[in-house]
Amino acid sequence: MATTLPTSDLKSAAASPLVTLRGSGRPLRRTDALARCLGVALALVSADAAAAAMAVAGGMLLTRQSIFADAAGISDVIVLPILACAIFALSGLYGGYDPSPAERLRLRTYSVLALALSSLVFLSGYGLTAGSAMSLTVTTLLLVTLGFYAEVAVRGFLIRKGVWGARTVIVGTDACATGLATTLLAQPELGFNPIGFLVDGARRTDATQAGQAVALLPILGAIEEVQNRSSVEVAIFCSSADFAASDMAQTGPLPFPRVVVAQQSQDLQSLWMQTRLLGSTFGFEIRRDLYRPRNLGLKRLADLVLTWPLIVLIAPVVALLALLIKWADPGPAFYVQQRVGRNGRPIGVLKLRSMYVDAEQRLKDHLAADPQAESEWLRFFKLRHDPRILPWIGQFIRRASLDELPQFWNVIRGELSLVGPRPFPSYHTDGFDRRFQALRRSVPPGLTGLWQVSSRSDGDLAVQQSQDTFYIRNWSIWLDFYILLATVPAMIAGSGAR
Repeated sequence: MATTLPTSDLKSAAASPLVTLRGSGRPLRRTDALARCLGVALALVSADAAAAAMAVAGGMLLTRQSIFADAAGISDVIVLPILACAIFALSGLYGGYDPSPAERLRLRTYSVLALALSSLVFLSGYGLTAGSAMSLTVTTLLLVTLGFYAEVAVRGFLIRKGVWGARTVIVGTDACATGLATTLLAQPELGFNPIGFLVDGARRTDATQAGQAVALLPILGAIEEVQNRSSVEVAIFCSSADFAASDMAQTGPLPFPRVVVAQQSQDLQSLWMQTRLLGSTFGFEIRRDLYRPRNLGLKRLADLVLTWPLIVLIAPVVALLALLIKWADPGPAFYVQQRVGRNGRPIGVLKLRSMYVDAEQRLKDHLAADPQAESEWLRFFKLRHDPRILPWIGQFIRRASLDELPQFWNVIRGELSLVGPRPFPSYHTDGFDRRFQALRRSVPPGLTGLWQVSSRSDGDLAVQQSQDTFYIRNWSIWLDFYILLATVPAMIAGSGAR
């Protein structure tokens, strides 16, 4: 039986009372919640205003036409950024820690479309010209993309400065609580800044679990001792069988403005879940959107609309890379690799060759001579120092994922989608449990995915399984668009590539 300690013994380890909370995680400025939110909002507004001005200038430069050229001398560069920021504010994009990145992209896109439609209505009163309409279309596309990247850059800056994310306490010290703390500390972009744990004074706390918790964040005291002058913005409860978190969150003496009840389940949606009133109680509506024929058709339509123009744009790049590969190592520049597709059907994905022609023999010899490399291969199915890779050109195209550019043709053929779980060789998928294998094979595989833009290749099989499960359970067309936009900086940075 596990050793337990009274809550009073644990409280003695706290460095300070709750009213002066100070966590051991990321640093946070000593400002109250209102000042923090105002500072974050100002930074986001400034980024959006700059992005909007650049979008307007880009639209004018590319089309050689002003949007409001014939509308009473209105200046595009002044009016559109002001209107855009006002609409973004009304959409809730300047809160500082919510909503989720994919939801923020959806709200941003709808806001920009609303601005574009309003501009069209306004221009129709002055005689809409083809030039103004074209300029507005280009500006709209630029405003969505530039605004997205500007927000990502500013959010990263605010995270580094310690002002992004709500001051958050986690109630409990069990495995759920410590796991949640680990996740929030590792992913500050989620918008929660954990500063410590609270414990239930009426319960005895497991010493082992408490020790693991203290290694992450301090135990700040008991829930019952929280004072209303606390500056904490969010309290997160982990729902478990022996702790009625939902009851405590609703009836307990908690002064926190927001309370979140965390559920330990990958089978539940988290992005688009809705509550439904069921008489005197309520339930959660859980959809499986990626399995609906209408959504699969929408996903396929988006693949075709986006892929054909991209193939035209990348064709010269692929041709140049093919010539460089043949110059570095005589042999074919392209090759087909067998992967596991939807419903377990084998597919041949087209790739630029980044390895020597005798790559497989080189790998066998290397693994036989280096046990550490063999261990790395068995865990990641990749090697940080891979003897198969061609010098300079092979390393370059793999680091930037350029070897996968020919797979746009697989997207056209319907074997891949632009976004989805990456198709792997059978020896890779055999490392997953049967339930996850079935889940993964039930949806279209993708050219890029959530794993590639978050952990990239540095995540092991457990991380990859978690990321892919999240994507499948929470799919929406907006999550796909978010992943596509996030893929560009991931390719440029080459983060985690092996």
